[in-house]
Amino acid sequence: MRGARIFGTGLTGALVLLTSGCGLFDSGPSPQQTASDFLRAFAAGDNARAAQLTDNPRAARAMLDATRQGMRPTSLTARIGKVDTASDNPKASFNADWEFGGDRRWTYPGSLTMRQGTDTTGNDRWLVHWSPSVVYPKLTGQQTLRRSDQQATPEPVLDRDGKPLMQPQSQVKVMLNPQAAGDLQKTAGALAGALGSIDPGITQQSIVDEARQTKPGQAYLVGTLRDAAYQQVKDKIQNLPGVSLSQDQGLAAPNKDFASQVLTGVRKVADQQRDADSGWQVNAVNADGSTGASFVGEPPKPASPTSTTLSSQAQQAAEDALRPIPQAAMIVALQPSTGDVLAVAQNQAANASGPVALTGQYPPGSTFKIITAAAGLETGKIRADQPVPCPAVANFEGVPLPNDHNFDLGVVPETIAFAQSCNTTHGQLAADMPSDALPNQARQMGVGADYNIPGITTITGKVPAGRGAAEKANQGIGQGRVLASPFGMALAAATAAHGSTPTPNLIRGQQTTTDTPAKPLPQPVLDQLRPMMRAVVTQGTARSLGDVGEVYGKTGTAQFGPDGSHTHGWFVGYRGDMAFAVLVTDSGSNKPALDAAHQFLSTVPQ
Repeated sequence: MRGARIFGTGLTGALVLLTSGCGLFDSGPSPQQTASDFLRAFAAGDNARAAQLTDNPRAARAMLDATRQGMRPTSLTARIGKVDTASDNPKASFNADWEFGGDRRWTYPGSLTMRQGTDTTGNDRWLVHWSPSVVYPKLTGQQTLRRSDQQATPEPVLDRDGKPLMQPQSQVKVMLNPQAAGDLQKTAGALAGALGSIDPGITQQSIVDEARQTKPGQAYLVGTLRDAAYQQVKDKIQNLPGVSLSQDQGLAAPNKDFASQVLTGVRKVADQQRDADSGWQVNAVNADGSTGASFVGEPPKPASPTSTTLSSQAQQAAEDALRPIPQAAMIVALQPSTGDVLAVAQNQAANASGPVALTGQYPPGSTFKIITAAAGLETGKIRADQPVPCPAVANFEGVPLPNDHNFDLGVVPETIAFAQSCNTTHGQLAADMPSDALPNQARQMGVGADYNIPGITTITGKVPAGRGAAEKANQGIGQGRVLASPFGMALAAATAAHGSTPTPNLIRGQQTTTDTPAKPLPQPVLDQLRPMMRAVVTQGTARSLGDVGEVYGKTGTAQFGPDGSHTHGWFVGYRGDMAFAVLVTDSGSNKPALDAAHQFLSTVPQ
C-alpha cells in the first residue's frame, strides 16, 4: 500500500499518519512536530539541536553556525505554516523574521522538505532534508548568509563655535565573541593585559562581565584603538580566540587627553547615531569566502556633524590652569543663562580616578555656605546687613566648631561674616534652621538633583537631613555627611548667577531630563546673596581674584580623612555668563584652587 495516507478530520492539529516503502512512521514525532522543533531551535540559536533534526547534521551545524555568526541578529523568529503531506516527502512552509536592531528587519517565506531517516541516536523518524536553501530559499551549494553594515563616513564633533573637537581618523575596533573565546578568563586576561595600558578602564573583570551579558552568537565591542595604539598591541591580540578586528573611520581628538572625560561620552552618542543611520545588506557568502548575491538592505543615511556646547577656549584654559598641579585637580564651567557645559577639565592625577569632576563626591567645605546663606535668607533667619556674632569657637551639643586658625570677628554684618568665611556664624545659622532646610535648598540649587545628560554621567552630590544641632552646624559649613562634585557646585554657582538652576546640556539636539524641576530663588534672596559673593573677592578670602574681572564666589577648605588632617581646596563662583567650580584635592589650603581659578579667568575672555 505504498503512498496510502489516512487523515484525521476536524480541528487543526488532527492526527496525520503516513506510510511509505521505508516503513510505517506511525509513532514518534510527526513531520509537523519535527519541522516545528527544528525551527524553534534554529530561531533560538541552538544550532546543535537544529542540526540533529536534519539528515546531514555535520553540514547543517557548520552552515547554521556560520550564518548565526555572520548575521548577528538581535532576534530571530521562525513560524511554521502549512504542512503539505500530499507526497511521500511532506513540505512545511515557514516565515523567518530577522531583526538587527532599530528598523533593520528582514522577513521572507521558506520551506522545509521532510524525509524519513535515522537520527543520531539510531531512531527512525522524520528529519529535515538538509541544504542551504533550508535557511533561505535562494542559497545554493555551500553558501551561507552574512550581514554587513555600511556606515557613512563620520562627521566631526564640533564645539559651540563650530570648531572641530574630534575628526574622523582610521581606527581598529576590537570585538570579542564569548562563545568562540575558549577559556574566557584566559582570553579576557590576555586582552586586558594588552589594552589596559591604553585604556585603564579595560580590565579582565570588565571584559568577563560584558561577555556574560552578551547574547549567544554575538560579539561585543571591547574597545576602539587609534592606528598607532593598535600597532603597539597588534601582535598580542590578533590571534586570540574569539577576537575579531575591523578597521574603519572613527572620531578622535588631536590630543587624546583633551576634554577626555567628556569627549569619550560624546563619541559614544555620535557613534550610536552613526550606527542608527548606517546602511546594511545581507549577502550570500560562497564556499571560498567571496561575497555572492545581495538579498536585502538599505543604503546609509546622510550623516551630519555632532554639535556640542563645549568651548574649546574655555576647555584649553582650564586644562592649562590645572596641568602644573601635582595633586588631582579639576575645573567645571557652565553657562548660567542656558545650562551649556563649557568645560570639564582634569589633570593627569585626577584622570587616573575617572570622571571625578562630574561624579566625584567630596566635602565642599565653606563653598557650601552659598547654599547655607541662601537658605538663611529664604527662611528669614538672616539678612545680608544683619549684625551676627562670629566668635573664634562655637559649641553645639558639646562639640566645638572653630574658625580657621580661631579668628574672631566679634559682631559683624552677615556679608562680612560670609566674605571672611566665618564657620561659627554659619554653623549657628544651620543649627537654627529645620533639618530639611539645607537638603531642600541644596536641591533647589542643583546639589542633590539628578540629571540624565546625554554624553556624560553626573552625580551632583548628597545633602542628608542633619541629626541634631552639632551635625546641622557641621553640615552648614560643608562638612559632615555633605558631599558634592565640582559639577554640582558649578550648578550652585550658576543658580546664584541665573536665579534658578539651569538645566545642564552638552550635545545640541539631545534633551536632558531631571528629577528636580528648576525653582527660582526669590529676588530678595538673590539681591542679597550676589553682593555677599562679590564681597568674598573685594574684601574677603578671594581678594587674589580682584584683577580678573567682576568675579562673585566663595572659597572653601574641607577636611577629610580618618582624623581630618587632610584638606581639599575649593573656589566656586561666576563671572558674567560663566559659572565654575575649581577643586584641588589634598592641597592643604584653598590657595592652589585660587591660583588655578586666577589663571583660568585670566585666559578666558570676559
